[in-house]
Amino acid sequence: MSVSVCGAGPTGALLALGLASLGCNVALSDPLSMDQIASRSRAYAITHSSKRLLQRLDLWSELQPHLVPFTRLRLEDQGVNPRVWFDLHDLAPVNRGAGAIGWILDHKPLMQLLMERLQSHPGLSLELGETVTPDHPSSAQRFDLQIACDGPRSPHRQAWGFPFWSMPYRQGCLTMKVLLRGAVPATAYEIFRSEGPFAVLPLGGQIFQLVWSAPFNRCRERASLEPAALLDRLATVLPEGMNPDALLDQPMAVPLQLSLAPQLGRGRRLLVGEAGHRCHPVGGQGLNLCWRDVSDLLDLVAQQRSQQSSLSRLVRRYNRRRLPDLVLIALGTDALLRLFSNRFGLLLPLRSLALRMLQHLPVLRRLCLQAMSDGPMTIGRPSPQWGEGGGRHGVQQ
Repeated sequence: MSVSVCGAGPTGALLALGLASLGCNVALSDPLSMDQIASRSRAYAITHSSKRLLQRLDLWSELQPHLVPFTRLRLEDQGVNPRVWFDLHDLAPVNRGAGAIGWILDHKPLMQLLMERLQSHPGLSLELGETVTPDHPSSAQRFDLQIACDGPRSPHRQAWGFPFWSMPYRQGCLTMKVLLRGAVPATAYEIFRSEGPFAVLPLGGQIFQLVWSAPFNRCRERASLEPAALLDRLATVLPEGMNPDALLDQPMAVPLQLSLAPQLGRGRRLLVGEAGHRCHPVGGQGLNLCWRDVSDLLDLVAQQRSQQSSLSRLVRRYNRRRLPDLVLIALGTDALLRLFSNRFGLLLPLRSLALRMLQHLPVLRRLCLQAMSDGPMTIGRPSPQWGEGGGRHGVQQ
């Protein structure tokens, strides 16, 4: 089967590598060059579902020197008193042996490894730094399957006429890497503030990735501040005991939106990753949600090839499998945002009750981490396990 994958970011590159590993002939294209794709300054929160995908594609062991595990997660609301600590005991039993609630991975080593693998794979051709026209007449004839992984403003989705629902948030997101003193080792923080959630993610030593949500005009204003002035602002919002020492990259402000394509596939065309959906970054679900698209699609392609079923059936099954996960994550992240990041005093008792329930009921913490780690559709079901060499246990292909 010949496949065109448009968009060579973390999702498109991983999908192309996975499809080539299944024996497909894959053409991966992107208007950006390899250096431009790999040079972005950002970091990702990696959950257990993403860990299994990386194991499946034999990437996990090579990435381990660059993965920063965190064993505790502190959740707090600056409007009410209770703080909730999640630790390894709150993970599903199948995930506890990993020794981490999650991992933080920098963009650059991830993309460098993916590009090395893509370049060396005989079933892959790379067309990077070239503009690929979505409606080029030869595309439908050259490829059995066309997949758009070209981001939230996907030109391919628009050219193909896929329906798309989008609701912009009044919030934006400011990301930056900072040298911090006073943070608890191996700990990630999710702090609900009235202007938006604020995440502190460990990158090793005293280096942290900050994800600061606020009205978009404030994000842009803060991104334009001189480093000393921005560090002064940070000192007023960081948890008690933390002090920012230095800014390590150029802060980046991006707008946020909740969006979904109710139809992820049509004919022989598919939307994968942010070309088909986007949610608020609270809870670190963005990349992991995209990579669950990849994992499910690889499963379906493997089944389609072994059963010799039609591509139209594969497209229908991809729609049915992915939409429940996407809808539940979209609703869950939106509900968290609306409940905890606001100035409505009448909601304070409800917010306090929710945190106290999490604080005193381990079963609720386990359910929350299960939904975050493997997706809400896995609650009550055994999670698949992938061995280090890529073999899958407990699930039939």
